[in-house]
Amino acid sequence: MRVPTLLREHHRTGAETITDLQRLTVSLRGGCERREQCLLFGFTGQLDAYSDKQFTDFVSDHAKATKVPVIIDLSRIDFIDSSGLGALVQLAKQFNDGSRQFLVVGNARVVQTVKLVRLEAFLHLQPDLESALGSLAPA
Repeated sequence: MRVPTLLREHHRTGAETITDLQRLTVSLRGGCERREQCLLFGFTGQLDAYSDKQFTDFVSDHAKATKVPVIIDLSRIDFIDSSGLGALVQLAKQFNDGSRQFLVVGNARVVQTVKLVRLEAFLHLQPDLESALGSLAPA
């Protein structure tokens, strides 16, 4: 399976995506970008039982150095299972306990899975990156 190159691709909003994705597992790549108002994480591939630990560690490690809001962009995820949902819940709890805003952007597959287990409010699910950026609380 060939993983598509995400360099300089654009979201519907025209904003550039994270350009430096690193391989976390065979099936998951991720990157982190420090924006003025948040930390933006982008992922592609599969968020499942084989990648949930690396996903959680990657986000937690990169988010330690700052207290700004966190956006997890899963709009390019091909598959998410219950382990992936569990990792999102764990991160949401971690950031909510630390009084940090935590938002998740999903594609149709992610949104359907999250809504199936009624976690859209807890995960602060957003329809797209532009909406997520627009809903950030002022600093």
